[in-house]
Amino acid sequence: MKTRERYDGVLEWFAENMPVAETELSYVDPFQLIVAVILSAQCTDKRVNMITPALFERFPDPASMAEATHEEITSLIGSCSYPNNKAKHLRGMAEMIVSRFHGVVPGEITELTQLPGVGRKTANVIASVLWNKPVIAVDTHVFRVARRIGLTPGAKNPLAVELKLTKEIPEEKRPMAHHWLLLHGRYTCTARKPLCKSCGIKGWCSYYSKHSANEW
Repeated sequence: MKTRERYDGVLEWFAENMPVAETELSYVDPFQLIVAVILSAQCTDKRVNMITPALFERFPDPASMAEATHEEITSLIGSCSYPNNKAKHLRGMAEMIVSRFHGVVPGEITELTQLPGVGRKTANVIASVLWNKPVIAVDTHVFRVARRIGLTPGAKNPLAVELKLTKEIPEEKRPMAHHWLLLHGRYTCTARKPLCKSCGIKGWCSYYSKHSANEW
């Protein structure tokens, strides 16, 4: 199967069967989203959504979080992974938003990645979700799914996957495509045992074509 045929089939199926795909993190403004995305690193969205209500009640904006102590933040995020590091990042991020960006979450990728705790993936998530920018955020789910189904053959790291997906996916579909691949990886194309029998895109999947005869 040609690469273009695989992309066209996968994207068309998602567009028809998952027309609405969005982040499962709870937020009401850009500051809350960036906090939630930082907390979500190696932590489930479900857990993050359990943590953030009390966190946002105590620190509703960058100014209030910038004035918090490390211990105050840690006490509210202790049930997520790596709370000490994330507390440091959250406080540093809030301080920089206040001091450098006048209390407003910046809208450019280059500016976002200046914030503590915000790498390329996080910046792409923020830019995609908030401002519908044509970027692809590659988290663990997107990385796994794109390589497994054959969208990015030979790509060995997240940046290589991102660049290949960006090249092949039309600009207007990129923000949605991130969520399509992420949610597909979270609920269908799971890490240990992909649910191939119930997968709608198995007809375009290189993994399925290689293993179907032996496993299904």
